[in-house]
Amino acid sequence: MTPILLLGAGRMGGALAEGWRDAGAFSAADLIIRDPNIDAAAFEGALVNPAPEALAAAKTVLLAVKPQIWREAVRDIVPHLAADAIIVSIAAGVRAADIAEAFGGRRVARVMPTTAVAIGQGTASIFADDADARAAAHALFAPVATVVDLPSEDLMHAATAVSGSAPAYLYAFVEALEAAGAAQGLDAADSARLARATIIGAAALMARGGEEPAELRKQVTSPGGTTAAALSVLMGEGGFGDLLPKALEAAVTRSKELGG
Repeated sequence: MTPILLLGAGRMGGALAEGWRDAGAFSAADLIIRDPNIDAAAFEGALVNPAPEALAAAKTVLLAVKPQIWREAVRDIVPHLAADAIIVSIAAGVRAADIAEAFGGRRVARVMPTTAVAIGQGTASIFADDADARAAAHALFAPVATVVDLPSEDLMHAATAVSGSAPAYLYAFVEALEAAGAAQGLDAADSARLARATIIGAAALMARGGEEPAELRKQVTSPGGTTAAALSVLMGEGGFGDLLPKALEAAVTRSKELGG
């Protein structure tokens, strides 16, 4: 598995490095980092932007750059890699076949993770035709995420919409809830504290397991009560049941566009 060549050390690359360190999975000494904009001090102990010849040592290559620039980012890397290096890509929408071609036919796994890998509570959807590539992806992400194997690469678009992009949906919901509470007269800071703590607590209850979200919803919804009144709007016409399918379809469409 190691050394791991991290191509791109931005938000997701940095989150993974943090999660690996805290989980005791991989240390900075296991990493070779290639990123022209990196703050080397944040990755003390890693081999940062070394001479190209040093890249031959990498056993695993994590492609963690924006999908719009991935070809440019790998062009001068490929000639220096070992022939048996495994490529694990988190570039949204970019097909495994295109990655394999760009990397000279090397084995490829695709992963769609979330940034909560930084605290060991991420999710990671994995697709790979090759068993060794799939195993490499599992070794990278299982220590810091709940892992789901996808039977078809086409499902990566849906996994991106349901999981990869979903943290932003939650943050947007909390943002709107805080503003709505303030509009009802709460102090803005109090509304923020109430909204955030409530969502965190509700998520913790769901994470404890044993009950479906629908059952948890029913437990806190008294017939004819205030929660039922609010849910009649949120789950009524034009509510979550209408909005989320449209939102996911937009995300899937964009994922396909990014893949060319």
